[in-house]
Amino acid sequence: MVVNPRTVPAAEPRVGFGCWSESIYRHSSASPEFIDLTEDVEGVVARSGVVDGLAVVFSRHTTAAITVNELEPLLLEDMAAFLERVAPCAAAYRHNDFSVRTVNMTPDESPNGHAHCLQLVLGASQSVPIRDGRLVLGRWQRIFMVELDHPRPREAVVQTLGIARPSGAPPPLELPRNGARVRLPDAN
Repeated sequence: MVVNPRTVPAAEPRVGFGCWSESIYRHSSASPEFIDLTEDVEGVVARSGVVDGLAVVFSRHTTAAITVNELEPLLLEDMAAFLERVAPCAAAYRHNDFSVRTVNMTPDESPNGHAHCLQLVLGASQSVPIRDGRLVLGRWQRIFMVELDHPRPREAVVQTLGIARPSGAPPPLELPRNGARVRLPDAN
């Protein structure tokens, strides 16, 4: 019998819905800065026990975004230049006019209207599928937290949701990822 690899039964029963949440902490050092969180998110997925579902990566900040893109130095420079063109740091933003702004003010408030506008464009979260206990990312795709304001401590929350591996069960059956077909042994 020949079947599609996605329909091959796992080596262990997949019972129950699982939900797991962890925070990833980083201290940014520049703006903009693309902080690669991929390996950290992979670790959360592994600890979660979720074998099929979603990993949601969420920024707890209105001036730091989450995105998926390629980790290539020249592309990162291009993306930083693009962000500056979209919302120039030196442009006038009403949010930065502390003589008229009266809401959400702190003693160390910074003029960061551009960073809020950029986060609006990039977004606060990304959802990445989990299949067979692993993130389903393309060959060049990486998960980034993007610092849009100034260097500071940052937090990304990763929540996994989906079918969970029973506690103590072996990892899921490793299947070909190139679309190859699998022949199962005949049942006796």
